[in-house]
Amino acid sequence: MTKLLLGLGNPGKKYVYTRHNLGYALLDLLAKDKKFVPGKGQYFLVKAKIKSQKVILAKPITFMNQSGIAARQCLEDFGLGLESLLVLCDDVNLPLGKIRIRPDGTDGGHNGLKSIINELGCSEFARLRMGIGFPLHNVKMEDYVLRKFEPEDKREVQNMLQTASLAVGQIISSGIKQGMDRFN
Repeated sequence: MTKLLLGLGNPGKKYVYTRHNLGYALLDLLAKDKKFVPGKGQYFLVKAKIKSQKVILAKPITFMNQSGIAARQCLEDFGLGLESLLVLCDDVNLPLGKIRIRPDGTDGGHNGLKSIINELGCSEFARLRMGIGFPLHNVKMEDYVLRKFEPEDKREVQNMLQTASLAVGQIISSGIKQGMDRFN
């Protein structure tokens, strides 16, 4: 069964390497040297194989707060059900470097997840969340998630992306429960 990996982020050079673009960064790592091309809807995509399984790597180009549009379009365009969807995103509720896999759940205050839940009309889709830590008391949430990582955090971020890529492979090959058992 084909899996749709939807990596959340914001399009444009301004947002590259920002905390909110970890979903895009993970897709870039998984795509290796393949180039993302425009899809039929509001997304760019790469078709690939992970652990001998067909996957579609998709980046919404709707900006974070409207990620649900691309999620719905991808599922419709490829004739896939919710069981095929794995959303990859950042999470301020996890410490920097930690990942968390869930088969479903709330938006947790994440506007991209909120948009997907609203657009699909349910929250029963898997997600892999990557920790970016919570902002200090004097920093607005929007400013924090749109900032680039600090230079001293680069190694931790790279290690987290490598772990997340292994987790994606585990989910693809063995299922969400095995991914949770190994990586949560």
